[in-house]
Amino acid sequence: MTVMILLEKLFVAAVCYAAKAFGHRPESRYRWRPIAASACKAGGGDEEDGIVIVGSSSGSAAFPVVLVQIPMYNEREVYKVSIGAACALEWPSDRMVIQVLDDSTDPVVKDLVKIECQRWKSKGVNIRYEVRENRKGYKAGALKQGLMRDYVRECEFIAMFDADFQPESDFLLRTVPFLVHNPDIALVQTRWKFVNSDECLLTRFQEMSLDYHFKFEQEAGSIVYSFFGFNGTAGVWRISAINDAGGWNDRTTVEDMDLAVRTALLGWKFVYVGDVKVRSELPSTFKAYRFQQHRWSCGPANLFKKMLKVSFWSKLHLLYDFFFVGKIAAHTLTFIYYCFAIPVSVFFPEIQIPLWGVVYVPTVITLCKSLGSPSSFHLVILWVLFENVMSLHRIKATITGLLDTRRVNEWVVTEKLGDANKTEPAMEGLDDVQVIDVELSTPLVPKLEKRRTRLWDKYNCSEIPVGTCIIICGCYDVLYAKKGYYIYLFIQGLAFLVVGFEYIGTRPPSAE
Repeated sequence: MTVMILLEKLFVAAVCYAAKAFGHRPESRYRWRPIAASACKAGGGDEEDGIVIVGSSSGSAAFPVVLVQIPMYNEREVYKVSIGAACALEWPSDRMVIQVLDDSTDPVVKDLVKIECQRWKSKGVNIRYEVRENRKGYKAGALKQGLMRDYVRECEFIAMFDADFQPESDFLLRTVPFLVHNPDIALVQTRWKFVNSDECLLTRFQEMSLDYHFKFEQEAGSIVYSFFGFNGTAGVWRISAINDAGGWNDRTTVEDMDLAVRTALLGWKFVYVGDVKVRSELPSTFKAYRFQQHRWSCGPANLFKKMLKVSFWSKLHLLYDFFFVGKIAAHTLTFIYYCFAIPVSVFFPEIQIPLWGVVYVPTVITLCKSLGSPSSFHLVILWVLFENVMSLHRIKATITGLLDTRRVNEWVVTEKLGDANKTEPAMEGLDDVQVIDVELSTPLVPKLEKRRTRLWDKYNCSEIPVGTCIIICGCYDVLYAKKGYYIYLFIQGLAFLVVGFEYIGTRPPSAE
C-alpha cells in the first residue's frame, strides 16, 4: 500500500508540473471566450470599450439562464454574506435566479434568512426563498427539490455554493463560458480559498491538506481523465447532465461525489479551473472537523462498495486510483501501519521492517503532499503527526461505510463560527440598504444553562488510550528492543494525547 500511494503521488506531481511547464491551462484544452464578446460580435448589447455591459437588457439574450443554489441549515453566522455574495454576481438580472434552500429548524434563523431574501428582492434581485416540510435526504434532498420548481425549467446551468462560501463577482463570467462553448462538459469546479486559515494550528493543517487536494489531485484528474470528485460547492453544473445521471441521490452522505461518478460513467467531462477561487471558512473546532472527516471518509467508502459492480477494466481509474488508493488504502495504511504495526513491532524481535518502508518512502510521500503549501513547509512534521491521529477516525468511518453500519448515513452539518465575516464583504461597492428591524419572540442568544459535563464529552476518549499505548511501545523500545523507533513513537503518542485532551483548534463559544 505504501508503494501504491507513493506511485500515485509521484504521478500526480509529474502531471501537474508538466502541465505548468507547457502552459497546459484549461483555456487551452477547451474552447473559452467571454460571453460578452460573443454578444458584441452578434451586434447586441451596449458596448463600452469593446465589452458588452453586463446587465443591459439589449445584450442579455446572449447569456444563458443560470440558477444559483444556496442550501442552508441554521446558518445564523454566515447567511448574510453568502446571500450577499450571490446577489453581487455579475450577470444580467433577467438571466439569473438565486435560490435559497433553507432547511433550518430554528424558527429565529428561518425568519432572519427569509427577511434577508426579501431585502434583496426589494432591490430588484431575482431571489427565491424555498423551504420544505422535512429534511429528507439532507442536502441532496434539498437540492433535488429545488430543481423541481417550475421556474428552474428555463435554467441551463446551476452554480452551487454552501452557506459559508463567497464567490467573487466575476465568478459566472469566468466559469460559465466553459459550459457554453463545450457541450461535452458537465461540471466546472473552482478552488476554495480559506479566510480563517491562520486562526489556529488546526486550520493551518486543513489548509495544507486541501491545498494539495486542489492544486494537485483535482488538477491532475482534470488534465488526464477529465474527471475528479465534485467538491459539493463552488462549482457550476449543466442541468441536462444532472438529469442524464438520474439527479441527486441521497443513498450516501457524499451526494456530490455520487453525482460526479454517475455523470462520468455516462461520458461527461469535468474541468477544474484553479485560477478561480471562492472564499470559504474552515472548521476551527476539533469536534466540527472530526464530524466533517467522518462524513468525507465514510461516504466515499460506502459509495465505493456500491460501485464495485462497474466493469473494472473499463473504469480502472475510477475504481483503483480515485476510490481504492485515494479513499480506502490511504486511511487504512496511515493508521494500521504507522500507528499500529510499527509500534507493536518493538515487542517482536523477529519482525524487521525495512528502512525504505519506515523512512524513505514515507518521507517522499510527505514531501510530495507538502508541495501544495510551500509557505507551511515548516509545519510538515506536526502536520504528518496530526494526519496520523486523524487516521484513527478516518479508518473507523471507512469501515462504517464499507460495512453499512449504523452511522453510515449520519449527517452532522459542519459548524460555522462566522469567520468568513472577518473578510471584506463580497457585496462591497453596492448601495447600502437600510437594516430592517424585526421583533423576535425568542431572543437571538438564549440564556445558557449550566449542565454537568461528562468526562467522555469533555475529552476525545479514542485518542487517549491509543496515545498511551504508543508511548508505552516507545518506552519498551528504549529499554529492551533497541530498534530506534522510540523518537517517532514518543512524539506520535504525544500528538494523540494533545488531540485527546482537546489542545488543538479553538473552543466554541458555548464551551467557554
